[in-house]
Amino acid sequence: MDKRTWTFTLLAISVSILLAILLSPFASSSPDGLEKVAEDKGFLEKAEERQPAWELSPIPDYAVGGIENESLATALAGLIGTLLTFAVGLGVAKLISRKSRT
Repeated sequence: MDKRTWTFTLLAISVSILLAILLSPFASSSPDGLEKVAEDKGFLEKAEERQPAWELSPIPDYAVGGIENESLATALAGLIGTLLTFAVGLGVAKLISRKSRT
């Protein structure tokens, strides 16, 4: 990659990280669409009888476990999610560029 592309990439990831850290703590605590429908239709409790899948996820309920400050735990989850998304995107881009060269 040339210098201009690297500059853009670093600027984009920096802005993304800044937004993830600063805005994540302000995310709505209201249930998402699927959870709201399950709640409205009365089968949310049935789904919660078993261990919910999100409890087994690396960042359950969009917060890093073990951190008492809820805003900090959510900001850290936003940071980790942003970095993981960037890493996966970069990996896919490198794979595609290698295949297009051959």
